Amino acid sequence: MGNEVQILVEPVPQAQYMILGWRQWADAGAVSSGLPVYLIEKYQGKLVAQINPHGYYLFQIPGTHDLIRPVIHFHNGFPQSLEVPENHFFLINRGTTSILVFIGDEPHLNVEEYVQAILKVAKLFGVQKMIGLGGVYGEFPYDKERDISGSYSLQEMHQEVEDLSLRLTNYHGGVSIGSYLCKRAGDEHLPYIGMYAMVPYYDLSPLLNIEQTLRIENDYMAWLGILRRVNYLFKTDFDVLDLAQKSRKLIREVSQEIQELSGQMPEAGIQAYFENLSKNFRENPFIPLEDVWEEHLRKILKKMEDEGEEG
Repeated sequence: MGNEVQILVEPVPQAQYMILGWRQWADAGAVSSGLPVYLIEKYQGKLVAQINPHGYYLFQIPGTHDLIRPVIHFHNGFPQSLEVPENHFFLINRGTTSILVFIGDEPHLNVEEYVQAILKVAKLFGVQKMIGLGGVYGEFPYDKERDISGSYSLQEMHQEVEDLSLRLTNYHGGVSIGSYLCKRAGDEHLPYIGMYAMVPYYDLSPLLNIEQTLRIENDYMAWLGILRRVNYLFKTDFDVLDLAQKSRKLIREVSQEIQELSGQMPEAGIQAYFENLSKNFRENPFIPLEDVWEEHLRKILKKMEDEGEEG
């Protein structure tokens, strides 16, 4: 494997799937950094491999003070902790399905070697399909299902990705680590799907005549939308009820914050602004095909029961 990767278990277990997230540029709503950690903690993921950080990260950039420096914590003069970049693979077992969950720090340098290290781990563990996570801020209703854009590594995956209700991206610009990995996975003929959730962000400055923005730091609705698609694609049973409850609480909190802002400055038209967003927004809900058939069958059976009662 070389010294870029450390395998921490022996023998190496097999994992059918991998979910990947990073502390990175495209991490709106902590979709990329938060959801993997949520799964690792909730399902007690076991650390099985890691990428050595040497050669991938800068220590500092002149003139930026502490922008990328590692963070140290002293207590009474003693260094208690030092936060340095980490790239860890955790194994989660759900019945007969095993999933690698990766959480790492987007590299500053040598991205090609970094991505190849991830692909080496995927091959060693026998991964059949990967999902990479990202988040992007946008202006849309906070109480609607999140729009999720998608990319894929192999042409034959097109229909599979469309079935996930992903908006297929036509993006052209600076590459995220997930998109870089998508291309290299395809070069190795490995199935990879990128999911980038849109996360609400509002610039209210023109309405309030002062600098005021509102954004969601941990977008549980985006996490929920992605996890539902993960369950469908991987045939896993990750619990979505907890995220559904967190999503409802999130909606209430954002709604309350908006009402408070509107109450403080009723002439600003904040309520009208959000009403217009909802009026012009078109949801793209994820409704798995089997759920459609189940609902259709349920309606047929109910109709038959009703007709039987009438007869």
